[in-house]
Amino acid sequence: MDLGLQGKIALVTGGSRGIGRAIARALADEGCRVAICDLNPPAEPGDLFFVQADVTKSDDVRRVVDAVVAKWNGLDILVNNVGGGGGRELRPVEEVPESQWQKTWDLNASAAVRFTRLAIPHMRRAKWGRVVSIASVTGKEGGGRPWYTMAKSAEIALMKSLALNRDLVRDGITFNTVAPGRVIFPDNEWDQFRQEDPARFEQTIKARLPLGRCGTPDEVAAAVVFLCSARASLVNGACLAVDGGESYSF
Repeated sequence: MDLGLQGKIALVTGGSRGIGRAIARALADEGCRVAICDLNPPAEPGDLFFVQADVTKSDDVRRVVDAVVAKWNGLDILVNNVGGGGGRELRPVEEVPESQWQKTWDLNASAAVRFTRLAIPHMRRAKWGRVVSIASVTGKEGGGRPWYTMAKSAEIALMKSLALNRDLVRDGITFNTVAPGRVIFPDNEWDQFRQEDPARFEQTIKARLPLGRCGTPDEVAAAVVFLCSARASLVNGACLAVDGGESYSF
């Protein structure tokens, strides 16, 4: 199936590792010109255009978008993947410092707002664009660590609200969210859990996940690439759970 992505210009935030890295590579495989930004450079940049940035800083976000546009004279696809900040927090919720809540909000919701605002004018000019934000199943239905869930819910709300803006979508731009469940990749919290306590990890996964396993970054990337494609032209305002049936909502 031709996804209609050949030559499109894509920016994946937080693209140095994990899900972001898989999305960037999958878009490149479909013929996109792909830029990534991250606080740390990728171990193997390959043919991806890398811009180092702290996405919690407005000036850095603008510098990333300006660099992509200067290189390729446009921006067609934005994947708001950068995030995290949930942490393996063991303290009672009322004892988690406000700084943790604010840091998580800035890294997830605020970064998505900043990048999306700067990307929209370039998509309007091209009369075509795709914005996909990577949230979480907890952001879709609740649960988990509230500071993280709140930030991810805000990303979903942002995409849905923009998807209902007639001026934007009639300029050919769609806004969607992907909500992954438990995804494992080197050195993330699930991988750390597996290394620290393999028996308990296996017990937890078998008990909680219908498929009996975690997802992979490539499985999430496949869904994101479809939403970015010309084939997904009628998908707008959706929040797609990519979780192997882990979530409970319809």
